[in-house]
Amino acid sequence: MNRFAFELSSYTLKTFSGFSKASIKISGKHNIPDGSVIFTANHFTRIETIFLPYHIHNITKKEIWSLASAELFDVPVLQGFLNNLGAVSTKDPHRDELILKTLLSGDVQWIIFPEGMMVKNKKLIKKEQFALSDEGVVKRPHTGAAIVALRSEFYRERLRRMKDLNGSEFDRLVNVFEIENIDKVLTQETHIVPINITYYPASPKENILSSIAQIVMKESSKRVMDELMTEGSMLFTNVDINIRFGEPINIKGYLNDPYIESMLTVRRKIKFDDDINAKQIVRQFSIKIMEKYMSAVYAMTSFNYDHVLACILKHFPYREDGIDIYEFKCKVYFAILWLVSSKTYFVSDNFQSNQIHLLTDDRFKRFADFFAIAENTNVIKIKDGKIFKDQTKFITKSNFHTIRIENPILVMANEVEPVKEVEEFLKKVAQKSNDEILGLVKDRIIEKIEKDFSQDYNDHYIEGESKQKNIGRPLFLKHETEQAGILLIHGYMAAPEEMKAFAHYLHEKSFIVYVPRLKGHGTSPEDLAKTSYEQWIESVEEAFIVLRHSCKKIIVGGFSTGAGLALELSTRVDDIAAVFAVAPPMRLQDLGSYFVPAIDAWNAMIKKINLDSIAKEFIENHPENPHINYVRNPIAGIHQLEKLMEQLEPKLKTINKPTLVVQSRKDPVVDPKGTLNLFERLGSDIKEYYLFDYDRHGILIGEGVKRIYKAIENFIKQWV
Repeated sequence: MNRFAFELSSYTLKTFSGFSKASIKISGKHNIPDGSVIFTANHFTRIETIFLPYHIHNITKKEIWSLASAELFDVPVLQGFLNNLGAVSTKDPHRDELILKTLLSGDVQWIIFPEGMMVKNKKLIKKEQFALSDEGVVKRPHTGAAIVALRSEFYRERLRRMKDLNGSEFDRLVNVFEIENIDKVLTQETHIVPINITYYPASPKENILSSIAQIVMKESSKRVMDELMTEGSMLFTNVDINIRFGEPINIKGYLNDPYIESMLTVRRKIKFDDDINAKQIVRQFSIKIMEKYMSAVYAMTSFNYDHVLACILKHFPYREDGIDIYEFKCKVYFAILWLVSSKTYFVSDNFQSNQIHLLTDDRFKRFADFFAIAENTNVIKIKDGKIFKDQTKFITKSNFHTIRIENPILVMANEVEPVKEVEEFLKKVAQKSNDEILGLVKDRIIEKIEKDFSQDYNDHYIEGESKQKNIGRPLFLKHETEQAGILLIHGYMAAPEEMKAFAHYLHEKSFIVYVPRLKGHGTSPEDLAKTSYEQWIESVEEAFIVLRHSCKKIIVGGFSTGAGLALELSTRVDDIAAVFAVAPPMRLQDLGSYFVPAIDAWNAMIKKINLDSIAKEFIENHPENPHINYVRNPIAGIHQLEKLMEQLEPKLKTINKPTLVVQSRKDPVVDPKGTLNLFERLGSDIKEYYLFDYDRHGILIGEGVKRIYKAIENFIKQWV
């Protein structure tokens, strides 16, 4: 192969990749050993034959050759490109000889797809073992990678022995394999490194390639459109591609067989590749090695939303009256938490963030996109908040070459099968009753909230500054009988303790009350400084779901920033009976806030010139309740508060729940004019505005609070 051509092709691919919207993440680079390596990878699209050699070459800096389907070389445009990139046809008569010679030298590393074809349906398991079905023909994955690796390591070890035992045989083997650097050959070993490639989302979509084909080709076949839509999606839409390298399989240990040992040592010339006994032994070992690398490849699947949703839908028990959508969402949420917490399996990076959005507004469209695909392919129908699925779509065989278009949901579910423990768990979750899953989700969220708080408190505790732990701990006041629930949200730089008196007042009036801790609060200012307003929103959402699983009707309210968060939640979530906002901030009279943009710009400039020590990251705070609030205000935190209000303002008109706004006329922090402006922008037909004559911001604590408590209580009682 021409090295210049290889480099040129790599450069061309690098340039081409600039047009691709795919996001490629590579993990496990440390698992790639030096020396003779065969990479065994799963095979879903043709483009793997192109991009995988390019990315491995970038890591190892060695030439990467691969076996490619012979039919690709029948396309004139591709033939030259593949040859230059190091692809060798599976039907090349010199294939095995070329692999063995280059593998021994260690100058070239190889990619072999053991499935021997694109596994479009991702169906790999049959009768508890790896087996592939292609148009009705069932066959086992190829053992070629294992066989050539065994041959390579056999001849390497034979060379080591003959160097001392028989110089002429040693020289013959050196000539046969055209070895230039014998010391390098003798000091290396042969390894097989498994690779898993996972795509998300992996569903075919219209793209530039399929659009061009429809214009150019008079009658494009379903197979051609399947491949263009699938592979075009990988290149030209926002697809995440995870490439993960597994632990290397050392081949030398498989030579420990008495007969193989005798062939390694015998001084005379031998015909190892033609010896019947040796062939049988190599065949047995190659099957074991194949099972090992196939298991390793699929154990590294990066589980994503497609996998979890498709598998739970597949195993969800049939219900004549349909599947409740919220119950389905709860099962997906619970399954994802388990996958992440088990730390045994590989998961999408998306799973590492808070998943509570799955149970509130699905703002990242994980369910919406999945349901759209399932409906368009007639796997489900959605009516009146229920999912009606066609179970035959999960058991009826589809055409191998068109399944990715006709039934992508089944393809998603099939990819989970090789990781048996995961599929079994998802099946069990899918079959749980509605009451059981609601209880499990509630318990898991409460457990997560407590764990997060303890972790944050321990990580950010500052002696002499952090408050006692009970100040920041979330408060959940229950009732034996099911009552309406009140979600109370504290303010900026405060903690649940701020709402404690009001929470107990409402609890005595027979309400269930939950006071969450906003992320970054109840610990230290440094914690708040690195917390985003989106994380405050997630704290509110977790508390909301706990209440949703505890009672049938929920009223949401809060103080100051908590009031803004209560309003924000009501713009996105439907099942809120009413909302109240006490001193919601729209315009701050605290002059420090006006200087935030200038201070932030100054900090950014200072950090760029590595003078962090003079950057101003906190301003002094003189709170009304120093036993609760922080005495240092992070600049970054004020920015997050401003961002929260900026994104809330245009959505106020969408609020259609009964709304109460409460404000103090002499509030030293929140401008009453701004609060009135907020009130007037509310879209609700039923809204009330109460103005009290207090000269403090924190009007839910201290003298005269019972008047405010009663006013809010009266408002709440109208809607429960």
